Amino acid sequence: MANFALIKESIVIAVIVIDNEKLLSNGVEVEQLGIDFIDSLNIKSIYDYDTIRQTSYNSNFRNTYAGIGFTYDSVNDVFISPKPYEDWILVDFKWTAPIPYPNDGNHYIWKDGDWEEIITGALN
Repeated sequence: MANFALIKESIVIAVIVIDNEKLLSNGVEVEQLGIDFIDSLNIKSIYDYDTIRQTSYNSNFRNTYAGIGFTYDSVNDVFISPKPYEDWILVDFKWTAPIPYPNDGNHYIWKDGDWEEIITGALN
């Protein structure tokens, strides 16, 4: 199956799946054939999109699998997830904490601008 993001003003508004056969030309996948197929469905009245781009479920291209609310950066031809926390920074099109994740074997969550250890064990 092939996944395509419908984009309006650089924001993904829907992701649809079509059969890989719709993309094949002499046994080779061609993104434009998928775009043309989606346009032929006349769904623009449902999804008022201005751009369609293929997205990789395995994140093999365009940085990451697109989801609703993701940004499409047309200059770099990548999808960027929504910013998870106000203080995180974009590095190579991925959101990164300003403080590296601790490498001590414990588990942490991001809270109030720092990594907080998740305490596992007995429940109170």
